[in-house]
This record gives sequence, structure tokens and C-alpha cells, in this order.
Amino acid sequence: MSGRYSEHDHEHYERPRRRTRPRTKDRPTYDDAVDGVVVTVDRGRFTLLIDGATVMAMKSRPLGRKGVVVGDRVRVVGDTSGADGSLARIVEVVPRTTTLRRTADDDDPVERVIVSNADQLAVVTALADPEPRPRLIDRALVAAYDAGMSPLLILTKADLADPETLLSTYRSLGVPWVVTERGGDLEEVRAALRGHTSVLVGHSGVGKSTLVNALVPTAHRDVGIVNAVTGRGRHTSTSAYLLALPGSDGWIIDTPGIRSFGLAHVQPEDLIGAFPDLEEMTEDCPRGCTHGTDEPECGLDVAVADGEADVDRVQSFRRLLAARSHDDY
Repeated sequence: MSGRYSEHDHEHYERPRRRTRPRTKDRPTYDDAVDGVVVTVDRGRFTLLIDGATVMAMKSRPLGRKGVVVGDRVRVVGDTSGADGSLARIVEVVPRTTTLRRTADDDDPVERVIVSNADQLAVVTALADPEPRPRLIDRALVAAYDAGMSPLLILTKADLADPETLLSTYRSLGVPWVVTERGGDLEEVRAALRGHTSVLVGHSGVGKSTLVNALVPTAHRDVGIVNAVTGRGRHTSTSAYLLALPGSDGWIIDTPGIRSFGLAHVQPEDLIGAFPDLEEMTEDCPRGCTHGTDEPECGLDVAVADGEADVDRVQSFRRLLAARSHDDY
């Protein structure tokens, strides 16, 4: 017999042709799947919390390119013991109640889901060292309103600067706020976070990781310093992480420091829906009105002129509307 292989070599035998497996529309029911929540994501591996135990998992192939993010409630099969070396499989992602998104820039068509199923967005900003960046705060608020989340301002380093200067800008929006200082009491912060699943966002150096470590002593989040030359902090958190608040039914999600908050996914005309008191004043606006400052015959201007709308609140709304544009932030 000629050829490379003899009849006694296994390579000689004909290999099965591709796509010979019969197709079926039947899908597994996963009746034995258990519920879990995604705590963090690291290079394709997911840390889950299942009945109080930490379980490592991977995404099953049927999920395809469907993203799984921190905060997702998932259905899991396989080894859910949490033992060293064990690996479970995520087979289903429960429909999300909220989704916090951002883009890298305003002209970036790719949306990035930060976290899911959070009901409160806590914007952490320092009053000094580094200086506050109101445009970034505005953009985070826009993202919160778009996601249907309640906003919260957490102002840190009150021992370095008076919070009133910054607070005067946001009072008209009705955004709740709490103030902290280094080594100070955090009871007001805990009260504001209690009963919520809160996402903590802020640019690097504002004291977010320090705050998380104070609220959750077992978190051990890395803490950085502010560059004396640039006035900006160094990224310390590298991935989002879900943490239970001790002594309460609240949860916090610490996220990496951000330097931009693109809003390409937010339609400016949808932002007015987050301000129901102002929205009713725009019913008679001309078709296509964006309710911006330069819009002719905008109902908001008419309401201000008639004394029916608060001037500061209208200006605050329009500042958020302008934050959606390509301004430097």
C-alpha cells in the first residue's frame, strides 16, 4: 500500500466531515441553574456572588457576543461550589433594570456599558486637590438621567475648600449631596447609600478609593496620589467592583477613575424627559426645538418670561444640554 500512512495508522481512517451533527431547535432549559450576581470581570473570567459564596465563572458559548458586566444578575450552571480551581458557566443574563453607558468621546459610535442594575449614580468629586471639573459632573448627571438612575453628589476633601461654591451650581437641579472630609464622620454618606445599589464615578485623585476603603474596610482598594504638576490623579482601580455595605442592605460599585465621559449615546431631545416640571412647559415648542439657549420661540423662554419657570433651573438644564456637545471637559 502506497501513501504516507498505512492502514494501521489512525491518520489513515477517514475523518468525519464537518457539520454532520444534526441540527435541532431544542435548547437546554437549565432548570438546575442557580442565581448569581456579577461582582467583577477580569479578562473573560467573571467573579460571581452566589448565596454569599464567591464563584468563578465563564460565559457559555450560546450567549455569543452578549456582554456580561458588573451588576448583572445571571443564571449559572456547573460547579458553583466556589472551591479552588472550580469554574461555573453563565448561561443566561436576566433582563436589566438599568444600564449605565458611556462612550470614549462624543463622536465615538461604540457604547460601553459600565454597570447594570444600579439605581443611584454617585458622582464623587474633590473640592480641591484636584480642582472640581463641573463639565465632567454635568456629563455624569446626563448619563444618570438617561439611564433612569437617581443622581447623588459626594463632595470630598471639604477640609481644603468651602463646598458652597460648587453646591450653588447644582442646587437648582435638585441633586442631593453629601460632604466629607479627610478622617471625618461618614454617617451621612452611609445614610445616602443605604438601601441603594450605587455606582461611584469620578476622575482620578478625588478620593474615591479612599472613601470605598472607609465604607468597606475589607475592600482594600488601591489608593493613589495627585500629580503636583498636572493636578490629576493616577488610575488605581482597574476594574469595576461590586461591594456590600456593612450593616445595611446597600451595595456600592467602585469604578476606575475616568478622564472623559462621552455621551454619543444620549439624544439631546430626550434629556428634557428627566425634568418633568420643565417638559410640560415645552408642549407648545416649534417642531424640532431642542430647548437650547438659541432656540427661537422655545417654551422654556416663554415660561421664564411669564414667571412660571425658575430661571436658575432652566439655565441648569441648558448647561446639561450643552454638556452633550463637543465642549472641552
